Amino acid sequence: MKKFSKFLLAACILFPAITYAQSFPEGSFPNEHNLDGMQWPRVDAKGHTYFRVYAPNAKQVQISFRGPMTKEADGYWTYVSPEPEAVGFHYYQLVIDSVNVADPATKSYYGMSRWVSAIEIPEGLPYDKTQDVPHGDIRMKKYWSEMTQSWRICYVYTPPMYDQEIDKRYPVLYLQHGGGEDETGWVFQGRMGNIMDNLIAEGKAVPMIVVMDRGYASLPGAENTPRFDNPGMNAFLAGAQAPAAPPQAPAGNQAARPAAPFRFMGVFPELLVKEIVPMIDASFRTKTDRESRAMAGLSMGGMHTFQVVMNNLDKFAYLGGFSGGAGSVEQIDQLYDGIFTKPEQFNQQVKLMFLSIGSEERPERVKAFADTLQKKGMKNVVYYESEGSAHEWLTWRRSLREFAPLLFK
Repeated sequence: MKKFSKFLLAACILFPAITYAQSFPEGSFPNEHNLDGMQWPRVDAKGHTYFRVYAPNAKQVQISFRGPMTKEADGYWTYVSPEPEAVGFHYYQLVIDSVNVADPATKSYYGMSRWVSAIEIPEGLPYDKTQDVPHGDIRMKKYWSEMTQSWRICYVYTPPMYDQEIDKRYPVLYLQHGGGEDETGWVFQGRMGNIMDNLIAEGKAVPMIVVMDRGYASLPGAENTPRFDNPGMNAFLAGAQAPAAPPQAPAGNQAARPAAPFRFMGVFPELLVKEIVPMIDASFRTKTDRESRAMAGLSMGGMHTFQVVMNNLDKFAYLGGFSGGAGSVEQIDQLYDGIFTKPEQFNQQVKLMFLSIGSEERPERVKAFADTLQKKGMKNVVYYESEGSAHEWLTWRRSLREFAPLLFK
Protein backbone atom coordinates (compact mmCIF):
# COMPACT_ATOMS: atom_id res chain seq x y z
CA MET A 1 0.00 0.00 0.00
CA LYS A 2 2.86 2.36 0.86
CA LYS A 3 4.56 1.56 -2.45
CA PHE A 4 1.33 2.30 -4.33
CA SER A 5 0.92 5.61 -2.47
CA LYS A 6 4.48 6.60 -3.35
CA PHE A 7 3.86 5.67 -7.00
CA LEU A 8 0.63 7.71 -7.06
CA LEU A 9 2.37 10.69 -5.52
CA ALA A 10 5.19 10.46 -8.04
CA ALA A 11 2.69 10.23 -10.89
CA CYS A 12 0.81 13.28 -9.65
CA ILE A 13 4.06 15.23 -9.52
CA LEU A 14 5.23 14.00 -12.90
CA PHE A 15 1.98 14.36 -14.85
CA PRO A 16 1.76 18.16 -14.65
CA ALA A 17 5.40 18.35 -15.68
CA ILE A 18 4.68 16.23 -18.73
CA THR A 19 1.54 18.21 -19.52
CA TYR A 20 3.14 21.60 -19.28
CA ALA A 21 6.25 20.43 -21.11
CA GLN A 22 4.25 20.00 -24.30
CA SER A 23 5.18 22.48 -26.97
CA PHE A 24 2.18 24.14 -28.59
CA PRO A 25 2.08 25.76 -32.02
CA GLU A 26 3.04 29.41 -31.65
CA GLY A 27 0.05 31.69 -31.23
CA SER A 28 -2.42 28.82 -30.82
CA PHE A 29 -4.96 28.35 -28.03
CA PRO A 30 -7.32 25.53 -26.97
CA ASN A 31 -10.55 25.07 -28.89
CA GLU A 32 -13.36 26.62 -26.84
CA HIS A 33 -15.36 23.36 -26.99
CA ASN A 34 -12.60 21.32 -25.34
CA LEU A 35 -13.28 19.63 -22.02
CA ASP A 36 -11.79 21.50 -19.07
CA GLY A 37 -8.00 21.20 -19.05
CA MET A 38 -7.72 19.65 -22.51
CA GLN A 39 -5.19 21.41 -24.70
CA TRP A 40 -6.07 19.80 -28.04
CA PRO A 41 -7.50 20.51 -30.56
CA ARG A 42 -6.19 24.05 -30.90
CA VAL A 43 -6.85 27.10 -33.04
CA ASP A 44 -4.76 30.14 -33.90
CA ALA A 45 -5.72 33.72 -34.65
CA LYS A 46 -5.53 33.13 -38.41
CA GLY A 47 -8.00 30.23 -38.26
CA HIS A 48 -5.62 27.30 -38.59
CA THR A 49 -6.65 24.22 -36.60
CA TYR A 50 -4.37 21.73 -34.85
CA PHE A 51 -5.42 18.22 -33.78
CA ARG A 52 -3.57 15.64 -31.68
CA VAL A 53 -5.14 12.27 -30.85
CA TYR A 54 -3.62 9.31 -28.98
CA ALA A 55 -4.31 6.04 -30.84
CA PRO A 56 -1.06 4.00 -30.77
CA ASN A 57 -2.56 0.81 -32.19
CA ALA A 58 -4.61 2.40 -34.97
CA LYS A 59 -3.70 1.79 -38.59
CA GLN A 60 -5.36 4.93 -39.93
CA VAL A 61 -6.88 8.04 -38.32
CA GLN A 62 -8.51 10.96 -40.06
CA ILE A 63 -10.77 13.90 -39.24
CA SER A 64 -14.10 14.08 -41.02
CA PHE A 65 -14.46 17.03 -43.38
CA ARG A 66 -10.68 17.49 -43.33
CA GLY A 67 -8.27 14.68 -44.05
CA PRO A 68 -5.87 11.98 -42.84
CA MET A 69 -3.76 12.48 -39.74
CA THR A 70 -0.04 11.72 -39.45
CA LYS A 71 1.17 9.10 -36.96
CA GLU A 72 4.02 10.26 -34.71
CA ALA A 73 6.58 8.09 -32.93
CA ASP A 74 4.93 8.60 -29.52
CA GLY A 75 1.63 7.02 -30.61
CA TYR A 76 -0.14 10.34 -31.24
CA TRP A 77 -1.73 11.27 -34.54
CA THR A 78 -1.53 14.91 -35.65
CA TYR A 79 -3.14 17.16 -38.21
CA VAL A 80 -2.65 20.84 -39.10
CA SER A 81 -5.08 22.52 -41.48
CA PRO A 82 -3.16 23.66 -44.58
CA GLU A 83 -5.36 26.74 -44.97
CA PRO A 84 -7.24 28.88 -42.43
CA GLU A 85 -10.74 27.56 -41.77
CA ALA A 86 -13.90 29.64 -41.96
CA VAL A 87 -14.97 31.56 -38.88
CA GLY A 88 -17.65 29.81 -36.84
CA PHE A 89 -18.78 26.51 -35.32
CA HIS A 90 -17.87 23.33 -37.22
CA TYR A 91 -18.84 19.73 -36.51
CA TYR A 92 -16.28 16.95 -36.90
CA GLN A 93 -15.63 13.32 -35.99
CA LEU A 94 -12.54 11.19 -35.70
CA VAL A 95 -12.43 8.24 -38.07
CA ILE A 96 -10.25 5.59 -36.44
CA ASP A 97 -9.76 2.53 -38.62
CA SER A 98 -13.08 3.26 -40.36
CA VAL A 99 -15.01 3.75 -37.09
CA ASN A 100 -16.52 7.23 -36.63
CA VAL A 101 -16.25 8.49 -33.04
CA ALA A 102 -16.51 11.76 -31.17
CA ASP A 103 -13.24 13.27 -30.00
CA PRO A 104 -12.84 12.31 -26.30
CA ALA A 105 -11.11 15.64 -25.64
CA THR A 106 -14.14 17.77 -26.51
CA LYS A 107 -17.75 18.26 -25.53
CA SER A 108 -20.22 16.36 -27.67
CA TYR A 109 -23.17 17.86 -29.56
CA TYR A 110 -26.08 16.23 -31.32
CA GLY A 111 -25.55 16.98 -35.01
CA MET A 112 -25.27 14.98 -38.23
CA SER A 113 -27.80 12.62 -36.56
CA ARG A 114 -25.27 11.48 -33.97
CA TRP A 115 -23.14 12.75 -31.11
CA VAL A 116 -20.17 14.57 -32.62
CA SER A 117 -17.43 17.00 -31.67
CA ALA A 118 -17.00 20.64 -32.63
CA ILE A 119 -14.25 23.13 -33.21
CA GLU A 120 -14.84 26.89 -33.28
CA ILE A 121 -12.94 29.58 -35.15
CA PRO A 122 -13.81 32.62 -33.00
CA GLU A 123 -15.78 35.43 -34.61
CA GLY A 124 -14.49 37.82 -31.96
CA LEU A 125 -17.84 39.48 -31.18
CA PRO A 126 -19.65 39.45 -27.81
CA TYR A 127 -23.30 38.98 -28.87
CA ASP A 128 -23.29 35.19 -28.31
CA LYS A 129 -20.95 35.13 -25.31
CA THR A 130 -21.85 35.02 -21.61
CA GLN A 131 -21.71 38.61 -20.34
CA ASP A 132 -22.26 40.32 -16.99
CA VAL A 133 -25.96 40.97 -17.58
CA PRO A 134 -29.14 39.53 -16.06
CA HIS A 135 -29.61 35.97 -17.25
CA GLY A 136 -32.74 34.02 -18.09
CA ASP A 137 -33.25 30.34 -17.39
CA ILE A 138 -33.42 27.41 -19.79
CA ARG A 139 -35.82 24.77 -18.46
CA MET A 140 -36.35 21.22 -19.66
CA LYS A 141 -40.06 20.48 -20.02
CA LYS A 142 -41.28 16.88 -20.34
CA TYR A 143 -44.80 16.33 -21.68
CA TRP A 144 -47.02 13.54 -22.99
CA SER A 145 -48.11 13.69 -26.62
CA GLU A 146 -51.47 12.13 -27.43
CA MET A 147 -50.79 12.38 -31.15
CA THR A 148 -47.55 10.38 -31.04
CA GLN A 149 -48.39 8.39 -27.89
CA SER A 150 -44.98 9.16 -26.47
CA TRP A 151 -43.18 11.31 -23.93
CA ARG A 152 -41.42 14.27 -25.47
CA ILE A 153 -39.03 16.93 -24.20
CA CYS A 154 -38.65 20.58 -25.12
CA TYR A 155 -36.38 23.30 -23.78
CA VAL A 156 -37.91 26.60 -22.72
CA TYR A 157 -36.05 29.87 -22.21
CA THR A 158 -37.66 32.22 -19.72
CA PRO A 159 -36.28 35.78 -19.63
CA PRO A 160 -34.63 37.49 -16.64
CA MET A 161 -37.09 38.32 -13.82
CA TYR A 162 -39.61 35.72 -15.03
CA ASP A 163 -39.76 34.14 -11.56
CA GLN A 164 -39.83 37.49 -9.75
CA GLU A 165 -42.44 39.38 -11.80
CA ILE A 166 -45.11 36.74 -11.29
CA ASP A 167 -47.99 38.82 -12.69
CA LYS A 168 -46.27 39.53 -16.00
CA ARG A 169 -47.04 37.61 -19.19
CA TYR A 170 -44.72 37.22 -22.17
CA PRO A 171 -44.86 36.71 -25.94
CA VAL A 172 -43.50 33.42 -27.26
CA LEU A 173 -41.04 32.49 -30.00
CA TYR A 174 -41.01 28.88 -31.17
CA LEU A 175 -37.48 28.25 -32.44
CA GLN A 176 -36.63 25.12 -34.45
CA HIS A 177 -33.41 23.25 -35.25
CA GLY A 178 -32.34 21.77 -38.59
CA GLY A 179 -32.17 18.26 -39.98
CA GLY A 180 -29.85 15.89 -38.15
CA GLU A 181 -30.08 18.01 -34.98
CA ASP A 182 -32.58 18.07 -32.12
CA GLU A 183 -34.08 20.24 -29.39
CA THR A 184 -30.63 20.76 -27.82
CA GLY A 185 -29.26 22.47 -30.93
CA TRP A 186 -30.28 26.05 -30.20
CA VAL A 187 -29.42 25.63 -26.51
CA PHE A 188 -25.81 24.55 -27.08
CA GLN A 189 -24.63 25.03 -30.65
CA GLY A 190 -26.83 28.09 -31.21
CA ARG A 191 -26.12 29.82 -27.86
CA MET A 192 -29.68 31.10 -27.90
CA GLY A 193 -29.63 31.91 -24.17
CA ASN A 194 -26.61 34.19 -24.43
CA ILE A 195 -27.97 35.91 -27.53
CA MET A 196 -31.34 36.59 -25.91
CA ASP A 197 -29.86 37.66 -22.56
CA ASN A 198 -27.60 40.18 -24.29
CA LEU A 199 -30.28 41.56 -26.62
CA ILE A 200 -32.73 42.00 -23.74
CA ALA A 201 -30.07 43.64 -21.54
CA GLU A 202 -29.26 46.11 -24.33
CA GLY A 203 -32.92 46.94 -24.74
CA LYS A 204 -32.88 45.67 -28.33
CA ALA A 205 -35.29 42.77 -27.82
CA VAL A 206 -38.55 42.49 -25.91
CA PRO A 207 -38.36 39.95 -23.05
CA MET A 208 -39.90 36.77 -24.42
CA ILE A 209 -40.25 33.05 -23.84
CA VAL A 210 -38.43 30.85 -26.37
CA VAL A 211 -39.51 27.25 -26.95
CA MET A 212 -37.23 24.70 -28.64
CA ASP A 213 -38.80 21.34 -29.44
CA ARG A 214 -37.71 18.25 -31.37
CA GLY A 215 -38.71 18.58 -35.01
CA TYR A 216 -39.39 14.88 -35.54
CA ALA A 217 -42.78 13.36 -34.84
CA SER A 218 -44.60 10.33 -36.21
CA LEU A 219 -48.03 8.88 -35.58
CA PRO A 220 -48.18 5.53 -33.77
CA GLY A 221 -47.42 2.71 -36.19
CA ALA A 222 -45.88 5.00 -38.80
CA GLU A 223 -42.26 4.81 -39.84
CA ASN A 224 -39.99 6.97 -37.74
CA THR A 225 -39.19 10.31 -39.34
CA PRO A 226 -35.58 10.12 -40.58
CA ARG A 227 -32.97 12.44 -39.11
CA PHE A 228 -30.95 13.55 -42.08
CA ASP A 229 -27.19 13.91 -41.68
CA ASN A 230 -26.43 14.73 -45.29
CA PRO A 231 -25.80 18.51 -45.57
CA GLY A 232 -27.09 18.60 -49.12
CA MET A 233 -30.32 16.76 -48.24
CA ASN A 234 -30.82 18.99 -45.21
CA ALA A 235 -30.72 22.08 -47.42
CA PHE A 236 -32.83 20.39 -50.09
CA LEU A 237 -35.61 19.64 -47.61
CA ALA A 238 -35.40 23.08 -46.06
CA GLY A 239 -36.04 25.01 -49.23
CA ALA A 240 -32.52 26.24 -49.88
CA GLN A 241 -30.21 25.09 -52.63
CA ALA A 242 -27.71 22.55 -51.34
CA PRO A 243 -24.31 23.97 -50.35
CA ALA A 244 -21.13 22.54 -51.76
CA ALA A 245 -19.82 19.63 -49.70
CA PRO A 246 -16.78 20.46 -47.51
CA PRO A 247 -13.42 18.79 -48.20
CA GLN A 248 -13.37 15.09 -47.33
CA ALA A 249 -17.14 15.07 -46.82
CA PRO A 250 -19.45 12.78 -48.76
CA ALA A 251 -21.05 14.63 -51.63
CA GLY A 252 -24.48 15.98 -50.79
CA ASN A 253 -27.59 15.98 -52.89
CA GLN A 254 -26.81 18.88 -55.20
CA ALA A 255 -30.21 18.93 -56.89
CA ALA A 256 -32.16 22.16 -56.95
CA ARG A 257 -35.06 22.37 -54.53
CA PRO A 258 -38.55 21.46 -55.74
CA ALA A 259 -40.59 24.04 -57.63
CA ALA A 260 -43.10 24.27 -54.77
CA PRO A 261 -43.06 23.38 -51.07
CA PHE A 262 -43.88 19.77 -50.34
CA ARG A 263 -45.12 18.22 -47.13
CA PHE A 264 -42.18 17.06 -45.05
CA MET A 265 -42.74 13.56 -43.77
CA GLY A 266 -43.85 13.40 -40.16
CA VAL A 267 -46.49 15.32 -38.25
CA PHE A 268 -44.45 17.90 -36.36
CA PRO A 269 -46.26 20.98 -37.78
CA GLU A 270 -49.63 19.57 -36.67
CA LEU A 271 -48.16 18.53 -33.33
CA LEU A 272 -46.86 22.02 -32.65
CA VAL A 273 -50.22 23.68 -33.36
CA LYS A 274 -52.47 21.12 -31.67
CA GLU A 275 -50.40 20.08 -28.65
CA ILE A 276 -47.19 22.05 -28.09
CA VAL A 277 -48.68 25.55 -28.21
CA PRO A 278 -51.56 24.68 -25.83
CA MET A 279 -49.13 22.87 -23.50
CA ILE A 280 -46.80 25.89 -23.36
CA ASP A 281 -49.72 28.27 -22.78
CA ALA A 282 -50.93 26.07 -19.90
CA SER A 283 -47.46 25.71 -18.36
CA PHE A 284 -45.99 29.22 -18.66
CA ARG A 285 -47.25 32.79 -18.35
CA THR A 286 -47.70 33.45 -22.04
CA LYS A 287 -49.61 36.01 -24.02
CA THR A 288 -51.93 33.98 -26.20
CA ASP A 289 -53.04 36.39 -28.94
CA ARG A 290 -51.64 35.84 -32.44
CA GLU A 291 -49.60 39.04 -32.35
CA SER A 292 -47.70 37.67 -29.33
CA ARG A 293 -46.68 34.46 -31.05
CA ALA A 294 -43.79 33.92 -33.49
CA MET A 295 -41.96 31.00 -35.03
CA ALA A 296 -38.57 30.65 -36.70
CA GLY A 297 -36.31 27.83 -37.72
CA LEU A 298 -33.11 26.97 -39.52
CA SER A 299 -32.96 24.79 -42.63
CA MET A 300 -35.52 22.00 -42.03
CA GLY A 301 -36.88 24.10 -39.17
CA GLY A 302 -37.42 26.95 -41.61
CA MET A 303 -39.60 24.71 -43.70
CA HIS A 304 -41.54 23.66 -40.60
CA THR A 305 -41.97 27.34 -39.75
CA PHE A 306 -43.58 28.16 -43.10
CA GLN A 307 -45.82 25.09 -42.87
CA VAL A 308 -47.02 26.15 -39.42
CA VAL A 309 -47.32 29.92 -39.67
CA MET A 310 -48.60 30.39 -43.21
CA ASN A 311 -51.34 27.81 -42.61
CA ASN A 312 -52.25 29.19 -39.16
CA LEU A 313 -52.23 32.96 -39.44
CA ASP A 314 -55.01 33.05 -36.88
CA LYS A 315 -52.44 31.85 -34.32
CA PHE A 316 -49.11 33.39 -35.48
CA ALA A 317 -48.11 36.81 -36.79
CA TYR A 318 -44.30 36.56 -37.15
CA LEU A 319 -42.07 34.05 -38.90
CA GLY A 320 -38.41 33.60 -39.76
CA GLY A 321 -36.72 31.21 -42.15
CA PHE A 322 -32.97 30.91 -41.56
CA SER A 323 -31.33 29.20 -44.57
CA GLY A 324 -34.58 27.57 -45.49
CA GLY A 325 -38.32 27.76 -45.82
CA ALA A 326 -38.75 30.29 -48.61
CA GLY A 327 -40.82 29.06 -51.52
CA SER A 328 -40.26 29.16 -55.26
CA VAL A 329 -40.41 32.43 -57.17
CA GLU A 330 -41.78 30.52 -60.16
CA GLN A 331 -44.79 29.32 -58.16
CA ILE A 332 -45.13 32.27 -55.79
CA ASP A 333 -48.70 33.21 -56.75
CA GLN A 334 -49.98 29.70 -56.01
CA LEU A 335 -48.42 29.37 -52.55
CA TYR A 336 -50.54 29.39 -49.39
CA ASP A 337 -53.93 29.99 -50.99
CA GLY A 338 -52.58 32.82 -53.10
CA ILE A 339 -51.79 35.15 -50.20
CA PHE A 340 -48.80 36.59 -52.07
CA THR A 341 -51.21 38.02 -54.64
CA LYS A 342 -53.01 39.95 -51.87
CA PRO A 343 -50.54 42.44 -50.40
CA GLU A 344 -53.16 44.21 -48.28
CA GLN A 345 -54.19 40.94 -46.62
CA PHE A 346 -50.55 39.87 -46.20
CA ASN A 347 -49.54 43.16 -44.58
CA GLN A 348 -52.45 42.94 -42.17
CA GLN A 349 -51.83 39.35 -41.12
CA VAL A 350 -48.04 38.95 -41.32
CA LYS A 351 -46.28 41.39 -39.02
CA LEU A 352 -42.85 40.09 -40.09
CA MET A 353 -41.48 37.61 -42.61
CA PHE A 354 -37.72 37.40 -42.02
CA LEU A 355 -35.65 35.55 -44.62
CA SER A 356 -31.95 35.00 -44.01
CA ILE A 357 -29.15 32.98 -45.56
CA GLY A 358 -25.35 32.85 -45.62
CA SER A 359 -23.51 34.53 -48.47
CA GLU A 360 -21.60 31.29 -49.10
CA GLU A 361 -24.64 28.99 -49.47
CA ARG A 362 -25.94 30.28 -52.78
CA PRO A 363 -28.28 32.99 -51.49
CA GLU A 364 -29.65 34.04 -54.89
CA ARG A 365 -32.88 32.02 -54.65
CA VAL A 366 -33.85 33.27 -51.19
CA LYS A 367 -32.94 36.85 -52.08
CA ALA A 368 -35.01 36.64 -55.26
CA PHE A 369 -37.98 35.37 -53.26
CA ALA A 370 -37.68 38.28 -50.79
CA ASP A 371 -37.21 40.83 -53.58
CA THR A 372 -40.27 39.52 -55.41
CA LEU A 373 -42.46 39.80 -52.32
CA GLN A 374 -41.26 43.35 -51.67
CA LYS A 375 -41.95 44.36 -55.27
CA LYS A 376 -45.45 42.92 -54.93
CA GLY A 377 -46.10 45.31 -52.04
CA MET A 378 -45.41 43.05 -49.05
CA LYS A 379 -44.17 45.65 -46.59
CA ASN A 380 -43.12 43.41 -43.72
CA VAL A 381 -40.57 41.24 -45.56
CA VAL A 382 -36.98 41.55 -44.31
CA TYR A 383 -33.99 39.93 -46.01
CA TYR A 384 -30.71 39.38 -44.17
CA GLU A 385 -27.53 37.91 -45.62
CA SER A 386 -24.80 36.67 -43.28
CA GLU A 387 -21.53 37.74 -44.83
CA GLY A 388 -18.89 35.05 -45.30
CA SER A 389 -20.84 32.17 -43.73
CA ALA A 390 -22.50 29.10 -45.21
CA HIS A 391 -25.11 26.53 -44.09
CA GLU A 392 -23.82 26.58 -40.52
CA TRP A 393 -24.41 27.81 -36.99
CA LEU A 394 -22.63 31.14 -37.50
CA THR A 395 -25.28 32.05 -40.08
CA TRP A 396 -28.06 31.02 -37.70
CA ARG A 397 -26.67 32.72 -34.59
CA ARG A 398 -26.38 35.93 -36.57
CA SER A 399 -29.88 35.43 -37.94
CA LEU A 400 -31.35 35.15 -34.45
CA ARG A 401 -29.42 38.26 -33.42
CA GLU A 402 -31.05 40.19 -36.28
CA PHE A 403 -34.50 38.57 -36.04
CA ALA A 404 -35.31 38.77 -32.32
CA PRO A 405 -35.17 42.59 -32.06
CA LEU A 406 -37.89 42.85 -34.73
CA LEU A 407 -40.44 40.82 -32.77
CA PHE A 408 -43.45 41.95 -30.75
CA LYS A 409 -42.96 45.69 -31.19
